[in-house]
Amino acid sequence: MSKQKLEDILKQGIYGKPEIRPEERKLFLSTIAERVYLCLTDSQVRHRGIYPEMEKAMKERKSAHLYIDGNLNYPAYSNYIKAANKYSIPFTIVNDGQDSPIGIVLAADTAVNMESHMFVKDELYEDDMA
Repeated sequence: MSKQKLEDILKQGIYGKPEIRPEERKLFLSTIAERVYLCLTDSQVRHRGIYPEMEKAMKERKSAHLYIDGNLNYPAYSNYIKAANKYSIPFTIVNDGQDSPIGIVLAADTAVNMESHMFVKDELYEDDMA
């Protein structure tokens, strides 16, 4: 075994596996931008009811995965969990201690490149992303 490979194995054992695009993973609740179908900001999630765009996206993309910011209160995102269960979409509540303006992300396991339609842009979006 080469000296470089041995050093790489030791570093991985000490520090863990190197993470790809950590800034994106922090923003998009542990996934990366190229996998995102649609996301909502914290204020949009706290808004009463469920965004019809998100429900439509869940209905159309049953192989997706829903990521929810664990810093939000359960009543804020409970409607989204109900919708995810209705469409058999698995979800993960992300409690990584990272601060992100994004509250919910609907993403795929592979790249989908939907960057132009990734956000629902309204006044709540503008307030959170400013």
